Amino acid sequence: MKSKKEIILDTALDLFAKKGYTATSTAKIAKQAGVSEGLIFRHFSNKDGLLNAIMELGKEKGQALFNLIQEFDTAKDQLRYILQIPFQIPIEEHSFWKLLYALKWQADSYDEEISSQLSVELVEIFKKLGYENCELEASYVMLLFDGMATSVLLKSHKDQKEIQQLILKKYNL
Repeated sequence: MKSKKEIILDTALDLFAKKGYTATSTAKIAKQAGVSEGLIFRHFSNKDGLLNAIMELGKEKGQALFNLIQEFDTAKDQLRYILQIPFQIPIEEHSFWKLLYALKWQADSYDEEISSQLSVELVEIFKKLGYENCELEASYVMLLFDGMATSVLLKSHKDQKEIQQLILKKYNL
Protein backbone atom coordinates (compact mmCIF):
# COMPACT_ATOMS: atom_id res chain seq x y z
CA MET A 1 0.00 0.00 0.00
CA LYS A 2 1.31 3.43 -0.96
CA SER A 3 1.95 6.09 1.63
CA LYS A 4 0.18 9.45 1.42
CA LYS A 5 3.47 11.01 0.34
CA GLU A 6 3.78 8.55 -2.57
CA ILE A 7 0.16 9.16 -3.56
CA ILE A 8 0.80 12.92 -3.59
CA LEU A 9 3.92 12.45 -5.73
CA ASP A 10 2.12 10.14 -8.18
CA THR A 11 -0.82 12.53 -8.46
CA ALA A 12 1.40 15.58 -8.93
CA LEU A 13 3.42 13.76 -11.56
CA ASP A 14 0.28 12.79 -13.44
CA LEU A 15 -1.22 16.28 -13.31
CA PHE A 16 2.06 18.04 -14.15
CA ALA A 17 2.52 15.72 -17.13
CA LYS A 18 -1.06 16.16 -18.38
CA LYS A 19 -1.88 19.77 -17.49
CA GLY A 20 1.56 21.34 -17.12
CA TYR A 21 3.38 22.51 -14.04
CA THR A 22 2.11 26.11 -14.04
CA ALA A 23 -1.51 25.08 -14.68
CA THR A 24 -1.54 22.63 -11.77
CA SER A 25 -2.23 24.01 -8.31
CA THR A 26 -1.53 22.29 -5.02
CA ALA A 27 -5.29 22.46 -4.39
CA LYS A 28 -5.93 20.39 -7.56
CA ILE A 29 -3.26 17.90 -6.51
CA ALA A 30 -4.73 17.60 -3.01
CA LYS A 31 -8.25 17.09 -4.34
CA GLN A 32 -7.25 14.40 -6.83
CA ALA A 33 -4.96 12.67 -4.31
CA GLY A 34 -7.66 12.71 -1.65
CA VAL A 35 -5.51 14.56 0.89
CA SER A 36 -5.48 17.99 2.45
CA GLU A 37 -3.44 20.75 0.86
CA GLY A 38 -1.72 21.16 4.24
CA LEU A 39 -0.35 17.61 3.96
CA ILE A 40 1.31 18.55 0.67
CA PHE A 41 2.95 21.53 2.35
CA ARG A 42 4.00 19.38 5.34
CA HIS A 43 5.78 16.88 3.06
CA PHE A 44 7.09 19.21 0.34
CA SER A 45 6.87 22.82 1.65
CA ASN A 46 5.36 24.09 -1.61
CA LYS A 47 4.71 23.22 -5.26
CA ASP A 48 8.37 23.79 -6.14
CA GLY A 49 9.36 21.33 -3.42
CA LEU A 50 7.01 18.79 -4.95
CA LEU A 51 8.54 19.33 -8.38
CA ASN A 52 12.04 19.01 -6.90
CA ALA A 53 11.08 15.67 -5.34
CA ILE A 54 9.89 14.44 -8.75
CA MET A 55 13.10 15.71 -10.35
CA GLU A 56 15.14 13.82 -7.76
CA LEU A 57 13.26 10.65 -8.68
CA GLY A 58 14.18 11.38 -12.30
CA LYS A 59 17.83 11.70 -11.39
CA GLU A 60 17.70 8.40 -9.51
CA LYS A 61 16.02 6.61 -12.43
CA GLY A 62 18.40 8.19 -14.92
CA GLN A 63 21.40 7.29 -12.80
CA ALA A 64 20.21 3.69 -12.54
CA LEU A 65 19.95 3.50 -16.35
CA PHE A 66 23.35 5.15 -16.69
CA ASN A 67 24.96 2.73 -14.23
CA LEU A 68 23.80 -0.22 -16.34
CA ILE A 69 26.03 0.98 -19.20
CA GLN A 70 29.08 -0.07 -17.19
CA GLU A 71 27.83 -3.65 -16.99
CA PHE A 72 28.50 -4.19 -20.69
CA ASP A 73 31.96 -5.41 -21.62
CA THR A 74 32.39 -3.82 -25.03
CA ALA A 75 31.85 -0.32 -26.38
CA LYS A 76 29.60 -1.80 -29.06
CA ASP A 77 27.36 -3.43 -26.44
CA GLN A 78 27.29 -0.18 -24.46
CA LEU A 79 26.21 1.80 -27.53
CA ARG A 80 23.57 -0.82 -28.40
CA TYR A 81 22.18 -0.53 -24.86
CA ILE A 82 22.06 3.28 -24.98
CA LEU A 83 20.35 3.36 -28.37
CA GLN A 84 17.66 0.96 -27.14
CA ILE A 85 16.81 2.78 -23.88
CA PRO A 86 14.03 4.96 -25.37
CA PHE A 87 12.35 1.91 -26.85
CA GLN A 88 12.41 0.11 -23.50
CA ILE A 89 10.49 2.71 -21.46
CA PRO A 90 7.68 0.86 -19.67
CA ILE A 91 4.19 2.20 -20.46
CA GLU A 92 3.54 2.81 -16.76
CA GLU A 93 6.50 5.24 -16.68
CA HIS A 94 5.45 7.27 -19.72
CA SER A 95 3.85 10.07 -17.63
CA PHE A 96 6.99 10.37 -15.56
CA TRP A 97 9.33 10.65 -18.55
CA LYS A 98 6.91 12.93 -20.45
CA LEU A 99 7.08 15.35 -17.56
CA LEU A 100 10.86 15.27 -17.41
CA TYR A 101 11.08 15.84 -21.15
CA ALA A 102 8.63 18.74 -20.92
CA LEU A 103 10.77 20.27 -18.17
CA LYS A 104 13.81 20.22 -20.47
CA TRP A 105 12.26 23.18 -22.26
CA GLN A 106 11.96 25.11 -19.00
CA ALA A 107 15.56 26.09 -18.28
CA ASP A 108 14.91 26.93 -14.64
CA SER A 109 13.46 23.48 -13.91
CA TYR A 110 15.70 21.00 -15.69
CA ASP A 111 18.90 19.50 -14.32
CA GLU A 112 21.19 18.28 -17.11
CA GLU A 113 23.47 16.19 -14.89
CA ILE A 114 22.41 12.78 -16.22
CA SER A 115 22.33 13.80 -19.88
CA SER A 116 25.77 15.39 -19.47
CA GLN A 117 27.11 12.16 -17.99
CA LEU A 118 25.62 10.20 -20.87
CA SER A 119 27.21 12.54 -23.41
CA VAL A 120 30.65 12.13 -21.80
CA GLU A 121 30.18 8.35 -21.78
CA LEU A 122 29.21 8.39 -25.47
CA VAL A 123 32.40 10.30 -26.34
CA GLU A 124 34.43 7.57 -24.62
CA ILE A 125 32.46 4.84 -26.40
CA PHE A 126 33.09 6.44 -29.79
CA LYS A 127 36.79 6.79 -28.98
CA LYS A 128 36.95 3.06 -28.22
CA LEU A 129 35.13 2.35 -31.47
CA GLY A 130 37.66 4.42 -33.42
CA TYR A 131 35.37 7.20 -34.62
CA GLU A 132 37.02 10.36 -35.94
CA ASN A 133 34.94 13.13 -34.36
CA CYS A 134 33.75 11.56 -31.12
CA GLU A 135 32.26 14.72 -29.60
CA LEU A 136 30.17 15.42 -32.68
CA GLU A 137 29.07 11.78 -32.88
CA ALA A 138 28.05 11.89 -29.20
CA SER A 139 26.06 15.08 -29.81
CA TYR A 140 24.33 13.41 -32.74
CA VAL A 141 23.38 10.38 -30.64
CA MET A 142 22.08 12.64 -27.85
CA LEU A 143 19.82 14.38 -30.39
CA LEU A 144 18.79 11.02 -31.81
CA PHE A 145 18.11 9.74 -28.28
CA ASP A 146 15.87 12.73 -27.51
CA GLY A 147 14.01 12.30 -30.78
CA MET A 148 13.50 8.59 -30.18
CA ALA A 149 12.28 9.15 -26.63
CA THR A 150 9.92 11.90 -27.77
CA SER A 151 8.55 9.65 -30.49
CA VAL A 152 8.03 6.75 -28.10
CA LEU A 153 6.47 8.90 -25.38
CA LEU A 154 4.19 10.97 -27.57
CA LYS A 155 3.41 9.13 -30.75
CA SER A 156 3.73 5.39 -30.26
CA HIS A 157 4.58 4.76 -33.92
CA LYS A 158 3.52 1.38 -35.21
CA ASP A 159 6.94 0.98 -36.82
CA GLN A 160 9.05 1.49 -33.67
CA LYS A 161 10.68 -1.94 -33.95
CA GLU A 162 11.71 -1.23 -37.53
CA ILE A 163 13.09 2.19 -36.59
CA GLN A 164 15.00 0.65 -33.69
CA GLN A 165 16.51 -1.96 -36.04
CA LEU A 166 17.42 0.73 -38.58
CA ILE A 167 19.27 2.77 -35.95
CA LEU A 168 21.16 -0.29 -34.71
CA LYS A 169 22.05 -1.21 -38.28
CA LYS A 170 23.44 2.29 -38.96
CA TYR A 171 25.97 1.68 -36.16
CA ASN A 172 26.59 -1.93 -37.18
CA LEU A 173 25.12 -3.20 -33.96
